[in-house]
Amino acid sequence: MPKIFTTQAIANSIGARVIGKGDIVIRRLSHPADIQGNDNLALAMDIKLLPLLKDGKARAAVVSEKGAAEPSDIGVESLVVVSRPRLALSRLTNLFAEPIAVTVGVHTTAIVEAGAKIGQDVAIGAYSYIATGAVIGDRSVIHPQAYIGPYATIGSEALIYSGVRIGANCVIGDRFICHFNTTIGADGFSFVTPQPGSVEEAKEGGGNVVTSSNHELVRIASIGNVIIGDDVEIGANTSVDRGTIAATRIGNGTKIDNQVQIGHNVSIGDNCLICGRVGIAGSAKIGNRVVLGGATGVADHVTIADDAVAMGMSGVAGNVPARSIVGGIPAMPRDRIMANILNVGRIGHFIKKISSLAERVDQLEASKSLKD
Repeated sequence: MPKIFTTQAIANSIGARVIGKGDIVIRRLSHPADIQGNDNLALAMDIKLLPLLKDGKARAAVVSEKGAAEPSDIGVESLVVVSRPRLALSRLTNLFAEPIAVTVGVHTTAIVEAGAKIGQDVAIGAYSYIATGAVIGDRSVIHPQAYIGPYATIGSEALIYSGVRIGANCVIGDRFICHFNTTIGADGFSFVTPQPGSVEEAKEGGGNVVTSSNHELVRIASIGNVIIGDDVEIGANTSVDRGTIAATRIGNGTKIDNQVQIGHNVSIGDNCLICGRVGIAGSAKIGNRVVLGGATGVADHVTIADDAVAMGMSGVAGNVPARSIVGGIPAMPRDRIMANILNVGRIGHFIKKISSLAERVDQLEASKSLKD
């Protein structure tokens, strides 16, 4: 059932103020170019969008402080004025969000093995499997076709979407959100050769050719687990490998995007942002509040200190100091990256200049030869 609010109620909920009418009924959030009725709230927090309201159907709009004016001057009857637009967007979308419902209780087709502990008001959807010893916290929602392994623990108010696989002994905190087809607690990618192989030789350095061969790859079992803190969200199709001996760890409040690979023994701190297609190799240590841009690769055993930012498609091969901004392959400080890009752009100019100088030198040499 659609949610219905007045403009004043919306402003009260998101910490905004109203200019104009506070009793306009709102049923839907819309882009100013996609207004489908006079009960739509136009999101015009970017001042460039304000002209779209002039001849539109919207009676009310959300604007930034920069866009605050008399509603009639903009073409609406009510303005909800916000000081921080993106934060307001977060609050607005959560206000109107309607999660897909899963009925409280255990669906008749779900399997809950003996010894599993299910909290109060938990919803477990069709064909989900909760293994022996698993613990599901109060008010958690498990969508259809999810798997919770033996002795895994999930805190209260979790939201687990279809296709999620959580392995044995993993420990997850409260208010965890995990999107479709993510795997937590698969074995790490750990192998060794009976005799020193090409990987060890390459790491030792000293040349561009390897002389050894990997005739056999022996598996190293992963007997650690994964420990995830409170308020963590993990996107779709992400993999978090369990540790070899100790745990792979993800701190409180960290948000991880789609298609991310987190290797065995990795440690990620609190409130980090890990963007799509990031790959973090085994035993890397990521500090608190670190941001890894899309498609960044982090080498094994690397440490990225607190509050550092890696730009998209960075190749982090060495340690990164706290609060630094790095980018490129291999990753380096941003000012060096920008200088390198500028220098590359100048190459054509320098080639022309060198060619011109070379011609003048040739002419001078030819002239000197004639004189001699």
